[in-house]
Amino acid sequence: MNRYFEIEEDLYSPANEEMSDSITQNWTQQALECYYIHCDCKKCSLSAGHYSFICQMPKVIDTLLETVGAPEQERKTA
Repeated sequence: MNRYFEIEEDLYSPANEEMSDSITQNWTQQALECYYIHCDCKKCSLSAGHYSFICQMPKVIDTLLETVGAPEQERKTA
């Protein structure tokens, strides 16, 4: 898998390999936000929620770019 953004290696660690197929089939609002902020977690709307999970969006974005391509510019939400 190609990596769209140069980010921390631990986001791609083996402990974080499972992804739901449903989130890698089309561009969701959250995937769009992450894509347009270049996976900068400091700018992410979810970071304010202090969730206890490892973010999978960098991997989701890489998968989306490989399977469905880049999002259409007019769908930009972030």
